[in-house]
Amino acid sequence: MIKVGGLLPFTMIDFPGKLSAVIFCQGCLLNCPYCHNPELQSPATQTQVTWEEVIHLLKSRQNLLDGVVFSGGEPLIQKDLPEAIKEIRALGFDVALHTSGALPDMLDVVLPDVSWIGLDLKGTFEKYHNASGTKPEFKIGEAVQKSLDMILNAGISFEVRTTTDPRVVSKEDILNMASYLSHKGVKSYALQEYRPCENGRLPEPSSSDITSFYTDKEFLDKVKNLFDDFIVRRA
Repeated sequence: MIKVGGLLPFTMIDFPGKLSAVIFCQGCLLNCPYCHNPELQSPATQTQVTWEEVIHLLKSRQNLLDGVVFSGGEPLIQKDLPEAIKEIRALGFDVALHTSGALPDMLDVVLPDVSWIGLDLKGTFEKYHNASGTKPEFKIGEAVQKSLDMILNAGISFEVRTTTDPRVVSKEDILNMASYLSHKGVKSYALQEYRPCENGRLPEPSSSDITSFYTDKEFLDKVKNLFDDFIVRRA
């Protein structure tokens, strides 16, 4: 069964409109410079939470929680994710997925059993390898575009969100990304303020660079006007 890196018993913010638990899946194929969960990156890391413990907790929360969120790490790296999702749904929970979109083939498998998706758009596609910490030959930008098209075609509820790390995206990048998403038909877009993580991958930006995305009302209004639902999440 899937390898669990952590478990949050209760959240009101990770699955819109649902009281939920969050399962943090161990393992990620990206190396984002703003990652706050580097301990989840290696699939080989020994974890303390077993799948049996997850199921025990969820059975005790039936009729109290509405949903379960698979987050990470990158949940789609787990080959047993489709089976795990079906087991959760059999307990009566709706399922949400937080994903980078880097593995569209696995996304295609689980889409029919997922009620909501949070899709990370990390940067412009031309510079996606910088924002995701991957090699250019990985062609992650193409994978994310394919995943977005699949989600749009599935007709399920979803949100696209971008972490505004000034080391990897600029306001011009955000405006270009927002225009692309709006043209594709995305209705919900969120900007998430970068929180200093000091993981050593890049020198930390200044506080003024971090907040510059949110003190520029003209910039925010331009993004907001492109979407039915525009969300700002600040640290």
